[in-house]
Amino acid sequence: MATIGDVAQRAGVSASTVSYVLSGRRTISAPTKARVQAAITELGYQPHAGARALASSKTDIIALVAPLREAVEVNVILQFVDGVVLAARDSNYDVLLITQDETDGVDRVLQGSKADAIIAMDIAEDDPRLNSLAQATIPAVLIGRPHDSKGISCVDLDFEQAGVAAVSHLIELGHRNIGLLGAPVAVWERHTSFLERVLRGAHQTADRNKATLTALPSPADAPGAQESLQQILEIDPSISALVVHNESALPHVLSHLGNLGKKVPEDMAIVALCPRATAENQLVPVTSIDLPAVDIGRAAVELTLSLLDGSSQSQTRLLPAVVTKRGTSVPPKST
Repeated sequence: MATIGDVAQRAGVSASTVSYVLSGRRTISAPTKARVQAAITELGYQPHAGARALASSKTDIIALVAPLREAVEVNVILQFVDGVVLAARDSNYDVLLITQDETDGVDRVLQGSKADAIIAMDIAEDDPRLNSLAQATIPAVLIGRPHDSKGISCVDLDFEQAGVAAVSHLIELGHRNIGLLGAPVAVWERHTSFLERVLRGAHQTADRNKATLTALPSPADAPGAQESLQQILEIDPSISALVVHNESALPHVLSHLGNLGKKVPEDMAIVALCPRATAENQLVPVTSIDLPAVDIGRAAVELTLSLLDGSSQSQTRLLPAVVTKRGTSVPPKST
């Protein structure tokens, strides 16, 4: 039996667009409507009357799925939540926060008509929630960009470009041996999208420029961050620059460099990927690629609302990654 997801795939649209055609809740362009109706006829799809009734109800609520998983940076998550809540409030929507670390949370929202739309965070490269979201009868937006979004709209920082920009900046200064201390190992094991994209951009840039990049996970606490720093310097003692993609570990890395007798930036250049305030509030303000979490949260709501009112189709929006120089990135001593 054909599903709404099958119809959406055949018509080349999102499942929510199929739902809008069936329910008449939103104005859909004539060509798109014709493609959906043709797909319904070809596949013999029979919409469930109860589902159509649920789809036509309006709650004025946006569900935000922000799972509080192991090794998640709660402070950063809350900045995204702040952006979502403020933007939703500006448009007279409330936010239902789901923190459960399973697909059950998504399914409860989708099956219970608890919200008009859903925003999901902490997206893995092959996220198990995507199938449910792709077949949802309400709009869905991802804060993150998986390997295959299955037609779901995405908004995020361009993390691959962030990896490119951080390593390119250091190479342009003359650094040839670069280290990258990333998120804790649990984030690597989940193949979280933002980490995978940073690593891809960083490694490709180093390879293209015949530079050496050594990347390791780092715990957020002081002992763990110090151990990761020691380990990366043992692997390549000639490292003269570090990219730190772990905001909680950053102050511990800076402190331990001092304990090792390495001055920043004279002996070790630093570029961090973190929220602006984190980079600015270190003892020495750090050159960084700023993570605009609040802006991304707002953008996710804007995209959600455009899907709700039918003014846009599924899309991916990536905010640009820009290096902000704050004095911790200089050429190595030998140049």
